[in-house]
Amino acid sequence: MARFEFQDLSFNEIKDKVRVSFLKMFYFDLSLKELEKIGKVKVEKNAIEIDANDKKASKRFNFLLEEGFSNLKNKLNGKKTVYIHQNSGIPLIGYVAFGLVDRGTNLIEVKPITSCNLKCVYCSVDEDKRPVDFVIEEEYIATEFAKLVRFKGGDIDAHIASQGEPLLYDPIVDLVRDISSVEGVKNISIDTNGLLFNEDKIDKLVDAGLTQVNLSIDAIDKDIAKKLAGSSYDVERIVNISKYLAKKVDLVITPILVPGINDEEIPKIIEFSKEIGCRIGIQNFLSYRFGRNPVKGISMDDFYSKLQKWEKDSGVKLILSEKDFNIVKTKELDKPFKKGDIVKASVISRGRLPDEKLVVSRGRIISVPNCKSDKVKVRITRIKHNIFVGEIV
Repeated sequence: MARFEFQDLSFNEIKDKVRVSFLKMFYFDLSLKELEKIGKVKVEKNAIEIDANDKKASKRFNFLLEEGFSNLKNKLNGKKTVYIHQNSGIPLIGYVAFGLVDRGTNLIEVKPITSCNLKCVYCSVDEDKRPVDFVIEEEYIATEFAKLVRFKGGDIDAHIASQGEPLLYDPIVDLVRDISSVEGVKNISIDTNGLLFNEDKIDKLVDAGLTQVNLSIDAIDKDIAKKLAGSSYDVERIVNISKYLAKKVDLVITPILVPGINDEEIPKIIEFSKEIGCRIGIQNFLSYRFGRNPVKGISMDDFYSKLQKWEKDSGVKLILSEKDFNIVKTKELDKPFKKGDIVKASVISRGRLPDEKLVVSRGRIISVPNCKSDKVKVRITRIKHNIFVGEIV
């Protein structure tokens, strides 16, 4: 009898297949017929037993699992999902949507997942335009993060963000704990819409080492808040969560000014931040080619004029800089390419956008838009911050 037990996988028999859930949010299906070719199958919550020789069963079952992972899907949106792990051949540096980003400061961006539980009307990342999601093995991203910290020399802030909602990442507490254990890490922050928070989750994250939460609240009025979120959104619950967060971490409320929609809400949010004793960092809505653009944004000059008025009216500092978040310049990870270099590479994955492919060369990911080949020669067109983009030659 062969028995296969897992921590991150759960199983549910459905008619002629076994649905495999991965990290709660993702899934693939195994053919029950194919499993029964190995031997009689017994399905449990986190285990499968097969009545067969252990060695034979292991080889065949592992093959089926590997095939299943190639068909991994996101339960939230049905999108194809790529699982990036230590043996996937996919580096974690070079692409803006996932992995690690070093912009030459003491702040390292950590992006373990893509996907979101909201459809904010102003989002710079329009998930409807992105047919592929990614999720990274926790041990892999924690290990590579530690290497980057050692290179940069310590006094590092880790900023957990994503193209979406990072709290959807099931091992988020483990990730925070592993990052916190790296020598030289001072602070750990996270960007979130807060919907997946409860007091227990907050306590676990704080115990693991979380020090700062950047919480997006764009309106106090429930109808305006729901309109901006683009889906079901309980602003009263988020207000209560904010009050608890303010007692536990350095809370920064981060509304986005969307002209014509929430102009009158911003002063209310400022007053709320004063009431609970947290910081506030107001952002200006900016249009992005692949984002959601419900309105025309205002100029940065006009935006700063508004901040100055609100600052004068409220007595709250609203014009912030990197110094307010203790961000300083540090040495940046070496770039293995120069702009204009031509490299040969093989495609290792689809990218987030249609017809975008990801290729690997010299330990970096290179994003190649409008790519329809599997083996390519690429001219490097972007190298800033070790985020690489290329074009087909």
